[in-house]
Amino acid sequence: MVHAAEQDRPDVALKRTAWRFWQAHLDPRKLVFLDETGASTKMTRTHGRAACVVDRVPHGHWKTTTFLGALRPRA
Repeated sequence: MVHAAEQDRPDVALKRTAWRFWQAHLDPRKLVFLDETGASTKMTRTHGRAACVVDRVPHGHWKTTTFLGALRPRA
């Protein structure tokens, strides 16, 4: 298995230990989880498995939509 070489540094190991200690004292009711996702018209597939497919796609009008969501547990 491969892992980041930084994990072997003493300063990083110390910070990871401190994080684990601090993490045990977190109140889950105070946490907010953020998630960001997006979609783009540039993601149109140009190749497929079918022998021949003719379709239309937007050309030169690339648009991107980003969505940000937040979740928190209810107390």
